[in-house]
Amino acid sequence: MEERVKTNMGATAAALDYDAELMLRVKEGDGASFGVLLEKHRLSVIHFLYRMVQNHAVAEELAQEVFLRVYRSRGTYEPTAKFTTWLFRIATHLALNSLRDGKNERSQERLDDDSNDMPVRQVSDRKPTVEASMVYQSRLEEVRKAVATLPEKQRAAVLMHKYQEMEYSQIARVLNCSESAVKSLLFRAYETLRARLAHMA
Repeated sequence: MEERVKTNMGATAAALDYDAELMLRVKEGDGASFGVLLEKHRLSVIHFLYRMVQNHAVAEELAQEVFLRVYRSRGTYEPTAKFTTWLFRIATHLALNSLRDGKNERSQERLDDDSNDMPVRQVSDRKPTVEASMVYQSRLEEVRKAVATLPEKQRAAVLMHKYQEMEYSQIARVLNCSESAVKSLLFRAYETLRARLAHMA
């Protein structure tokens, strides 16, 4: 009976999370499903890691390790949380270890594709002027630099909350802390960012 309940819970979780369903297929030996997951999440993981470690080459290397660990864990995978929660927990763990080990030279090299950095709300059909684009890029760079100066866990929390649009409960699972601790991290982080970026208001 207990085994049946556990199986049903797993099936329900998979039904609610298509990524988890794909990962369960990977667990059963479906390599194509892993390719789908890789294609779907690779860029977002690289962008997250780049914002954490501020080095493109290191971010690429860590992203490869993230998906390698995902694949190696396929045999023991259980959909007890959203797939992205599990995925970013691995990514965050590797990023924090990289920063603490001092392997990152913190170069300011930028990603080639900045399309996922900050969503732009379109308010006009007119093409922005060169001046407007330069101002936007300058402000974007200031935001990036301000986020990069945050303490590691605050930075990770902000990146997951602001850029990945993850809920408090997901971030708490990733960082292995309570939701109240996540809210505290975010409050302190956003207060710091508001102070550092006050001149842009």
